[in-house]
Amino acid sequence: MDQAQRRKYLIECLLAEQNARAEIPDDEYLQKRLLRALFNVREPKDASEDFLRVQDAYLREELRLKGITDIAALSPVQPDLYLWQGDITTLKCDGIVNAANSQMLGCFCSNHGCIDNAIHTFAGVQLRQECAEIMKAQGHNEPAGEAKITKAYNLPCKYVLHTVGPIVCGKLTEEHERLLESCYCSCLALADKNGLESLAFCCISTGEFHFPNERAAEIAVQTVREYKWETGSKIKVVFNVFKEQDHEIYARLLGANK
Repeated sequence: MDQAQRRKYLIECLLAEQNARAEIPDDEYLQKRLLRALFNVREPKDASEDFLRVQDAYLREELRLKGITDIAALSPVQPDLYLWQGDITTLKCDGIVNAANSQMLGCFCSNHGCIDNAIHTFAGVQLRQECAEIMKAQGHNEPAGEAKITKAYNLPCKYVLHTVGPIVCGKLTEEHERLLESCYCSCLALADKNGLESLAFCCISTGEFHFPNERAAEIAVQTVREYKWETGSKIKVVFNVFKEQDHEIYARLLGANK
């Protein structure tokens, strides 16, 4: 199968699962939008070996076409600290951090622009299934400030660390700041516990959760520095940003412009 054939097969399978009918568009972009939407709304459940084989081949080829950035090719801006602007789903390192919601099942909104949506889309349906098993065993929603680890499946990293950041409604409080700091500490401790040598953080809570970007970055950098100093951890940390605004903030905090 080529990519077009794989894409059509996956769309047909996902529509059949839902007992739904839809005309598959001829346009490649619209097909990709439809496929992502179907991935996004699919409930966590087992998939056939044939489906997973085609899905994995499709996602890995899409990743190859987008291009992979290896942390080994990046230069630190400070010892063990990196700043990288790009798509975190294309970063090859030991682990990446997902800004999850309290259900921990990924974003169910079709084609939503959040990082949770992107990570679950390009990892494959196995990620949602693993998260569902973790949450079923836990028996309650994930509290803010904690972290869980899963495989990364079709992403170039080895693991995904999922953390729920604080939601800011109105004025920023000390509790919001404490919870965000806890997100970074929990991820770092979990990464070290599992032997990860590198970890990439997204800008936790700054998108849909409305944490002010500047203050979030200050907490991120300070918390990582303090954790490494207090624990002696040798983990390499990538501050991953997507927006130019965040790149400017982190570059200033890390002295990357000097």
